[in-house]
Amino acid sequence: MKVLLIGNGGREHALAWKLAQSRHTTELLCVAGNAGISKEPKTACRHVDIEDVDALVAFSVEWKPDLVVVGPEAPLVAGIVDRLESLRFSVLGPNQRASQLEGSKAFAKQMMKKARIPTADFEVFDKYADAVDFVRRHKQPWVVKADGLAAGKGVILCNDVGQAEAALENVMLKKEFGDAGDLVVIEKTLLGQELSCIALTDGETIRLLASSKDHKRVFDKDKGPNTGGMGAYSPGFSGGQDFDRYVSEKILEPLVAELSRMDIRYQGIIYAGLMITSDGPQVLEFNVRLGDPETQPLMMRLRSDLIDVMTACVQGRLHTIDLEWDPRPAACVVMASGGYPGTYQKGKPIHGLSKIESLKDVKVFHAGTGMNAGQLVTTGGRVLGVTALGNDVQQAARKAYSCVAAIHFDNAQYRTDIGYVAGEIPL
Repeated sequence: MKVLLIGNGGREHALAWKLAQSRHTTELLCVAGNAGISKEPKTACRHVDIEDVDALVAFSVEWKPDLVVVGPEAPLVAGIVDRLESLRFSVLGPNQRASQLEGSKAFAKQMMKKARIPTADFEVFDKYADAVDFVRRHKQPWVVKADGLAAGKGVILCNDVGQAEAALENVMLKKEFGDAGDLVVIEKTLLGQELSCIALTDGETIRLLASSKDHKRVFDKDKGPNTGGMGAYSPGFSGGQDFDRYVSEKILEPLVAELSRMDIRYQGIIYAGLMITSDGPQVLEFNVRLGDPETQPLMMRLRSDLIDVMTACVQGRLHTIDLEWDPRPAACVVMASGGYPGTYQKGKPIHGLSKIESLKDVKVFHAGTGMNAGQLVTTGGRVLGVTALGNDVQQAARKAYSCVAAIHFDNAQYRTDIGYVAGEIPL
């Protein structure tokens, strides 16, 4: 089977690594890929702009893959699935209407309200003056969210009115996130522990993946601005079957049913970002693809053949699949460029990977990497996801950190507390 994987980050490297292991895979081509993906067995990379839907469609017509796997959100929101399915390609991912769940936070919140999915109170604004008037009249901590895609950085936690006003100015007037800030969602701040619940659905059957948790803030103890994710671990909690049942019955099933009532068939990944509050789990956001870096520990633990799982989802027979997981936890530590998520430099030589490539139960997934005159160099904000299995989350994290210590590039930054808040989540 020829598989085309779209994307170039750590999530896509983890997917490529797992897809290449499948007994069904004969060729795996990743666009645009990165330096790590290109070294996987059966795998090659080709440079195609992953946000250029016309170019992606043209390349698919040329290469004729048996399965297309879309990693990042931008091409999904831009309608890549609709275009490819119209040409009779098999594609894992939701169509453009379904992808509004991530492409528009206002759409997602309104959908949750209709489906009676537990979530924070919110208001939506398209005028700066109205939004500022609202936060001045309701003086409590708020979360300001740019409506559109903002690479995981368009969510701003505001402790007081001054911070909320500054956030609204940056998003709506200064256009820090471009057109994504034409509309904003102002949401009541929820307190608790965050958790990632990721599932596959073919539009009828829902299969929850193993639980996971990511660390979004850039600094230790959850300080500093939000990022795309500085690390993750799985399992993210020990909630058990009762928790899984609650997520399925109160969140995922109502969501799929409400979309169906709108004549939207959802096929692919559903990512529910949850806050576990004193009132129970509340949905912070929905994404329409696998999380990054949650995918890295999840793929380390997945024992099922990923092609079997994905083809069953695409073909509407997900009910025939049971997912098998390594019982050992996994932890991923992201090594990022200094200055991320703000301004950072590229082209820094990376050293030390050869020392850990042969280690058992350890895998370094590449994100922002490339080659320059034969030298591995940094090309992005998040550079590497050092991932390891262990007997418990803390042991997995210690193993990952021992490998991080062996890897070097100028101004590397990483959190030192990934996986050290693992514990039980009350329902």
